[in-house]
Amino acid sequence: MSVKQKIKKRVKKWSARVTDTSNALDLKNDVFKSKDPEEIAGSLKESAEKSHRRKGSPFQSAMSMLNFYINRAGKNLTKTQKRPLEQAKNKLRKLYGREEK
Repeated sequence: MSVKQKIKKRVKKWSARVTDTSNALDLKNDVFKSKDPEEIAGSLKESAEKSHRRKGSPFQSAMSMLNFYINRAGKNLTKTQKRPLEQAKNKLRKLYGREEK
């Protein structure tokens, strides 16, 4: 295995580790694998509001974790897997009384 392959392999692993062991939110297992945007948004909201370790507001923490997952896993997700995650952003905004985009 070349040095370039080792670096690439290592880079891919850190984001999975952050998703699994994030100290900011205690997420339900496989929350991002759900096909229901409302379930994803509700779970993120619940986790963000229960957490006392977050730095920002609950909305910021929940949206950041969702965006982090979409951005890091995005190139490996199919359109059908990515669609509910993108829809969950608007559901999350709605849950917090924010304007949908």
